[in-house]
Amino acid sequence: MASPTPGASFQSLGGPVTGPVVISVPHGGRDYPPALIEALRVPLSAVMGLEDRLIDLVAQGAFTDEPMLVQTLPRAWIDLNRDESERDPVIDLGARPQGRASAKLRSGLGLVPRRVAGHGDIWSRRFSDAEMTERIATDHRPYHEALEQALAEARARFGVAVMLDLHSMPPLGAADLVPRIVIGDRHGVTADTRFVRRIEAEARACGIAVTRNAPYAGGHIVQRHGAPRRGIHAIQLELDRSLYLDSALEAPGAGFDATVTLVRAMLAALAAEALGQPVSLAAE
Repeated sequence: MASPTPGASFQSLGGPVTGPVVISVPHGGRDYPPALIEALRVPLSAVMGLEDRLIDLVAQGAFTDEPMLVQTLPRAWIDLNRDESERDPVIDLGARPQGRASAKLRSGLGLVPRRVAGHGDIWSRRFSDAEMTERIATDHRPYHEALEQALAEARARFGVAVMLDLHSMPPLGAADLVPRIVIGDRHGVTADTRFVRRIEAEARACGIAVTRNAPYAGGHIVQRHGAPRRGIHAIQLELDRSLYLDSALEAPGAGFDATVTLVRAMLAALAAEALGQPVSLAAE
């Protein structure tokens, strides 16, 4: 059962660490604060396009007893998959000049997104340094600290920890021509290849096209927390939203249950690989 972490903007699901796998769901939040709504220059429905629509429901259906963090605030409020230094000077009065801003920041998708596809700039005003500092301290850092703690506990108990950072993506094109699942490990930097191969095999067993690191190689979360040399592996998983949503990409669709089953199989496969067990033993 979900239990909000006191004073935090995320839910912590699962009990004590009982296996090597930890789940992160940073972009499924749908609790829009009044302060966000008041600052918009576009309809609320526009910034809802930044959500990984209902990916939190997929995660909640798939997990068993793994520690899982689910952000409840929306990505439009603060993006947990960006470094806290990626503050956009166009909308953030406290942003400091950067020698070379990331491509995401330059495109308006920094720590607080500035733009959304099809609508352009989304804010009616700039945010003060105090506002942004509070969001970082209250909503960004606690999530990463909790994730770091869960991974450390798993690593201490099992000698290895594996994080699955769960996201969803818009369809990349015709379903029979493009991948519908993208696995990101920062081109082999954040996880051993053996873990990637295991979840690739689960996707292919379901007849789903899968690829690595293109167009999504993994963001700040896997980069920050993945440390294979220390026994902590981090993988970003992007699911095509048409796999689990309806034709409007708004509500659960006919493939929802099958997608939940696939993610559950991937979690079991990661645990099995970490522990050196057959998948059937890890899933029991």
